[in-house]
Amino acid sequence: MNGDNKPPQLLDFIGPPKRVVSLVPSMTESIFDLGAGEYLVGITDLCLVPEDAAHRLVRLGGPKSPQITKVIDLAPELVIANQEENRLEDVEAIDEAGLRVWVTFPRTVEEAIKILWVLGRLFHVEGLSSSRIRTLEVTVEWTTHAARGRPPVRVFCPIGGGESVYGHWWITFNRETYAHNLLSCCGGLNIFADRTRCYPLEADLGQAPAEDPGKRDTRYPRVTPDEVIALAPEVILLPAVGSTGDVQYVQLTELLVNTPAVLDGRVHQIDNRLIAWHGTRLAKSLAEIPTYLQLK
Repeated sequence: MNGDNKPPQLLDFIGPPKRVVSLVPSMTESIFDLGAGEYLVGITDLCLVPEDAAHRLVRLGGPKSPQITKVIDLAPELVIANQEENRLEDVEAIDEAGLRVWVTFPRTVEEAIKILWVLGRLFHVEGLSSSRIRTLEVTVEWTTHAARGRPPVRVFCPIGGGESVYGHWWITFNRETYAHNLLSCCGGLNIFADRTRCYPLEADLGQAPAEDPGKRDTRYPRVTPDEVIALAPEVILLPAVGSTGDVQYVQLTELLVNTPAVLDGRVHQIDNRLIAWHGTRLAKSLAEIPTYLQLK
């Protein structure tokens, strides 16, 4: 599944596609924010929508577990998916049913903003959306400029984790990701920017030789507490989901007690959407993430 961030046959739509399914929560949010929510007919269970629209939208399951039959039954003119958030087999099933699928895959803030411009053209809402997108572009420019005026802050951001016979490990991301680029814009230096994911897990944890990854994704390495400690993060951003955040916080601070981030009280639980959601959510990310990276 190769996302190119451009909707298929964009020019084939004489007008905006009037029946659209979004399998990407951040895209659903962006479509409403840009004034095109009326065109959505189906969304995932994780999508956030205005109260006055919720009653007419069909919930289709999670991004990684959509009910394909329901998607097909809605007869959408366009289905919006994402290379990271949706499974290849689901996208292929929708495509094989004869539906148009737009697979997005932004890996930088710039690419995420380009998608917003495409949304404006696709839904013919340029007049409503252009000022908002331009404001976002200016905000990115100013945030990046401000970050360049001070030394970068060493950041560790775990986005998952687990246990093995070798102990605890976390999933994080390298420089080939949207999350990395976003942190960089805000003045963060991702301590695992150059770390690639190895296969199998034992190899990623330094306990076995690595296999050829083939076409498998190497952008999300699994790292050990010793690796994190050795790289001495000054700030730790801990994306929290639900009630598990406090448990994750306690475990992480115990395992990384001697890092500058823990010693100086700079372990911050944050809304996971600040890091994971592209689109119009970027405005909130640019407002909040830099505040966590202040050392004084």
